[in-house]
Amino acid sequence: MTKLYVGNIPYSMTDQSLMDMFAGYGNVVSASVIFDRNTRRSKGFGFVELEDDSAAAKAIEELNNKEIEGRTIVVSVARPKEER
Repeated sequence: MTKLYVGNIPYSMTDQSLMDMFAGYGNVVSASVIFDRNTRRSKGFGFVELEDDSAAAKAIEELNNKEIEGRTIVVSVARPKEER
């Protein structure tokens, strides 16, 4: 299983639309847009988990630097969360 970081996504994107964008590449285990706790607005990025590693590689190859609603998205393998 591979967890992907998806950055610079449109602020209108929801968990479901993020999942739909990656569904064509394989079984999406989870998809979540990150929201600000205080304002409840999207922070403009999210995470997608794909079951198959080769599907994740294909999604990165085809979706990275793609324009969605006027924004060029970034798709890469997610790095582990850093301690603050």
